[in-house]
Amino acid sequence: MTLRLDVVVPAHDEQDRILACLEALATAVTSLRHQHPDASMHVTVVLDGCTDDTAGLVASFAAGSPWLETLVTDHVGVGRARSLGAAHALARPLLPARPLPPDGDDDLDRRWLAHTDADSRVAAGWLVQQLDALVAGTHVLVGAVVPDPDDLDAVVLARWQATHPPGATLGHVHGANLGIRVDAYRALGGFDPVPEHEDVRLVARARALELRVDATTSLPVVTSGRFDGRTPGGYAEHLRRTYGDAS
Repeated sequence: MTLRLDVVVPAHDEQDRILACLEALATAVTSLRHQHPDASMHVTVVLDGCTDDTAGLVASFAAGSPWLETLVTDHVGVGRARSLGAAHALARPLLPARPLPPDGDDDLDRRWLAHTDADSRVAAGWLVQQLDALVAGTHVLVGAVVPDPDDLDAVVLARWQATHPPGATLGHVHGANLGIRVDAYRALGGFDPVPEHEDVRLVARARALELRVDATTSLPVVTSGRFDGRTPGGYAEHLRRTYGDAS
């Protein structure tokens, strides 16, 4: 039975970071195909009301990347964008010669949705890690993120590092590094159409239903260390409030 992995990447005005995101995903795709040549995978970038050159950059990259496509939406916010991207990805046939039945419920325990963000860079082995979680019977995989050190002043970076020593336990849920089995995703009702914390709410429901939620600090995703983010209470605001500026 073919294993299927779909990646959803919401993007709102990320022209300065989207290419690094896609290049990292391309490296991860190569690693996945080397280790799991029979797996089916695809990446959907949700262009969430972009007004800059994000769409053009993604289109140019997609021309040489058959595993990549886009979905264009109005600016609906990250929760709705993730939900629409997931629905779009799951509507694609598993294989060209084997379309899904009308109810869309074919082998949902063999299908996985991985999520990251357009301002983030996944590790080379990230897709393999996601697929391994599916094979292991995980319902939800909560991964770690680290801020891009190039975005942080040395003082701010030192503050962050002091509270995140090697081996530190995972303390947060991040949409930039999150995976879920498709049957669990549907049982939980998908992401809430909220402007932020859609990831936290989904994982909270999974834990409340006693689904298997695994957490890992292995292969963290490098995400933007900016203080001015795309959502008012997202990772950027967390960095600003927790670690402050360099003064």
